[in-house]
Amino acid sequence: MPLQNRVTPLGDIVATPHRGLFTGNRGIIHDPATRTLLRRRWTTPAWIVCVCDFRGRRRAVMAAQSWTELFFLDEATAFAAGHRPCFYCRRADASAFRAAFAAGMAAVPRAAEMDAVLHAERLDGRQRRLHPLPSLAALPDGAMVQAGDDSFVIAGGRPLRWSFAGYHAVAAVPDGAQLLTPPSTLRALAAGYRAVLHPSANAHSSS
Repeated sequence: MPLQNRVTPLGDIVATPHRGLFTGNRGIIHDPATRTLLRRRWTTPAWIVCVCDFRGRRRAVMAAQSWTELFFLDEATAFAAGHRPCFYCRRADASAFRAAFAAGMAAVPRAAEMDAVLHAERLDGRQRRLHPLPSLAALPDGAMVQAGDDSFVIAGGRPLRWSFAGYHAVAAVPDGAQLLTPPSTLRALAAGYRAVLHPSANAHSSS
């Protein structure tokens, strides 16, 4: 039975056998005795995305009173859900993300300052916040939008439909799509940060 620790682009946490390329956390949100989630879905505004393999360390998932291991298809999924790169296990990526995040700002923000901005952009109270879509054609690779029940990533300038197993080609994004990736993260992507996409995105975008 898979644990409830796989994250959708909307930020929901569900149970599915698929693992994905990245892990991450939002603090301690599980009961280690039962390895099930608590009612809360975060305990800190620092929502981070980490590598699954770091210095050979291995963790028993959701088995200790420590941060709750969450899993993402890829970095674009984690970004859409409102996470940012971890400064501990992904320092080079986190520094590059922060530099792109700071484009147009008077000063380079600290991690806590980025977290405060992202927390306001990803949530409306306890509900997910969606944003107006300026122009689908102008979105950078790695950005994600939501249309109805489906999420779509931009890869190679083309939209692809998201699933836990990977991305799928579509003719077009349905009308009424809204921006899912937080605006500050979108600006970081536009400023040159390249989100890691699942290999299925590369296969479709190069076809």
